[in-house]
Parts: sequence; C-alpha cells; structure tokens
Amino acid sequence: MDPLFSPPLHRQRHQFVIDFVKRNKPKKVVDLGCSECRLLKNLKFCREIELLVGVDLNGATIRKKMHGLAPISTDYLQPGYDQLCIELYQGSVTQKDTRLRGFDLVTSIELIEHLHLADVELFSEVVFGYMTPAAVIVSTPNSEFNPLFPGLAGFRHSDHKFEWTRAEFQSWALKVCLEYGYEVEFTGVGQAPPGEQERVGFCSQIGVFHRLGERDGCNRLFGDDAEDLLSYTLLYSINYPSLQDNNILRRVLVSEVVYWAEKLKRGWIEEKTGERNGAFTLCHTEEGGEERVSEGHMDMEEKQTACGGEMKSPVQKWGRSLSEDEGGEYKEVFWTNGQEQQELCTSPRCVSVPLAVLWSCCPKVSALGGSLSNLRHLLMDDPEVKLSEDGSAVLVYNQEQDQEDEEDHSDLEDSGYAEATQCSHSAVDEEDWEAVGS
Repeated sequence: MDPLFSPPLHRQRHQFVIDFVKRNKPKKVVDLGCSECRLLKNLKFCREIELLVGVDLNGATIRKKMHGLAPISTDYLQPGYDQLCIELYQGSVTQKDTRLRGFDLVTSIELIEHLHLADVELFSEVVFGYMTPAAVIVSTPNSEFNPLFPGLAGFRHSDHKFEWTRAEFQSWALKVCLEYGYEVEFTGVGQAPPGEQERVGFCSQIGVFHRLGERDGCNRLFGDDAEDLLSYTLLYSINYPSLQDNNILRRVLVSEVVYWAEKLKRGWIEEKTGERNGAFTLCHTEEGGEERVSEGHMDMEEKQTACGGEMKSPVQKWGRSLSEDEGGEYKEVFWTNGQEQQELCTSPRCVSVPLAVLWSCCPKVSALGGSLSNLRHLLMDDPEVKLSEDGSAVLVYNQEQDQEDEEDHSDLEDSGYAEATQCSHSAVDEEDWEAVGS
C-alpha cells in the first residue's frame, strides 16, 4: 500500500501521533503493539515526553530492535535538562498491568484488527476502564477503501481478524465513550483519489479519545485495587542522561569551568606580556574611563565564543593590575567594574580566576550553576577544581611556567654552569684555607 501514498502510509500515521504530542505535550506515553519500535524511535525526540513505554506480545521482535532506542554518544557529551526514560514490555493488551495506569497518552496504531472480536472487548476494558489515560489514539484500516487497491481480495494482511467500515468503527468508539466516560473525534490519514474521498473516506481511520475530566469511576478504580497487577515482563529500560541528575550536572559544569578558567588565564597572561612589551589598546569602560588592554588580548576577545553564544567581553568586566605592597612584593589584583575584588596568587605559577568573573563571562556556567553560591557549592569538593581558601576563585596553575623553569634548569646543566659554579666555590674554599694557614 505504501507506494500508493506519499509520504508512505505508515509514516503518515506516525506523523499524526507526533503532531498530537507536539500540540498536547503529554509527559507519559505508551504505544500498544509497538512491534519494531518505529514510532517510539520518533517519539523519543519529543522533548515533552519524560516516560516512553512500548508493549508488544512478540518479545523476540522487541529484543531485536530495542537497542535502537539507546542514547547515542552526543546524548552523553551534551546532555540537556529534559528527562527521558524508555521501557519496553512483553505482554498482551488484553491483560492489566498496574505500571501502565494513569498515562497521558495511549496509542494503538493498526492493532485492534489483529485481535478477535471477543478480545476487542477486553482491550476496551483494559485501556479505557483500567489504564484510564487522558487521551487515546486508535487507528485501524477502513474496509471501504479496499476496492481502490488493485488485486486486493479479502483483508489487507493475513493476520487481520476483521476490518471495519467507518460506521462499524464509529459504533464501537461511541460505545466505549458512553461506557467509560470519554469523547471522540474521527479523522484519518491516506486520502482517497480526487472525487472519492467522501465516498470511501481515509485509508486508515483514526479515533482520538479524550477523557471527560476526573470522573468518579476513574478515581474509584485507582482506590479499589489493593494489589498491584504485574502481568507484563520488562525487557528493556534506559534512562537518558539529564542535567537534572546532580552527578551529570556537576560533571558538565566542572568541564565548563576548567575550560573557561584556563581560557581566561591564557588571555590574562597574553595581556600581561603585551603590557611588558608596550603593546596597548585603550578601551572605554562602562564607567566612562579608559583601560589598557593588549592587542593580542583584544584579538582573542573578538573571536571568543562561549557555550553556543558570544562570550561576554572581559575587558569591561574583568580588570587586572600589578600593585606593590609594603614589603616590596608584587601581588596581582582582580577588579570588576573598577572596584577591587580579589587578590590573586602571588606565586607566578598560579593564576586566580574569581567565580564572579566566570559567572559573568560564560553564560553556560551561570546557567548550570543556578546561582553564584550554588556554583561554589558544586565545585567545592570536586578533585578537578582547586578553589582559593575562601572559595571565591578557581586557582589555575601555569604549567607553561613550570616547563620554562625546567627547560632553563636543563639548559644550565647542559652548559656546564652548575659544574663551573661548584669549581668556583671549591677554589674560594682553598684560598680561604691557605689564608688561614699562613
């Protein structure tokens, strides 16, 4: 049948469900008769869904296709705030299972025609009377459309137990609504050729059921069942990585903090080097004053982007200077908007980056942290981040300085400086001893 329709008929049915989900934003969705999980693979991209469940009688088919629902590498590398759990069960739609009660949406796409008519009654009782979802989408073949298929004799599939006309489908649907407290609207997918639509209708007829409020029968059913009915077998369950998991949130946040602290440290070192070489650019601050920034640092600022958006310029938010204290030692000082904020490490091997600077420069750090105090709390016990004693800044060690010191030391040894120094000390000692002896 699919070659007769564009897009193929099964895709039109799935798209109908996807469009419904986008409009109504259900959080808990179950697909009855999920088979090869094609619909579930599309629905997992709907961010509104938090719990996505599939049920099918054929466990072998589920086991063959279930791993296609697993998270991919980018889901772990770039987790979002949305939560998603996927569960797959083996079981019959004519049996009750407590785990499937109270869902926002139940879909039954081309399923009921595979049931015997006696089982259709059980299906109605289980889905509408026991599960009591807020909405149900049922699609089934429209037998009035069948004469338009060339060479088709009998049903469309060898496993179909029946195929209803539009009147038969509507009769069943209205009976369900009357008995279980729902309302229904009828539509379909797969339009007939021009001039035939009104006579034969859609190729697949669809009923969209909505529960009529919080009816007494629904509340009574939930209260009367003392025992949990677990008729289905759980075959697959996976939780997608989410920033709502504190461990994942901390991992992503630490990665961002380490990256941008190192980035800011390098920018500061480039600026300090530029100051020593006399390469300056005057920048106007928010207060109307002027501030000297190295040209190399300006190039970095113009090109920097942070977390999918342009990084806020550190020129206006982040100032640095070298000031001499009373003891004659130089200490490095940060200030924000012209106000002195925090002292840096006096060691040349360490640069102190205030959390407030990271907060203002990187939007993703501020978004993940939630607040400056929470950011400090999340970083406090992490082994990858070294905070200052008061916890207000990240300490970034200057590995390049260590390497330069090691290279200088190695060069001195290679040049024979250490040996010459030792010899000169020995010569002085000999002269002193001679002086004493005379």
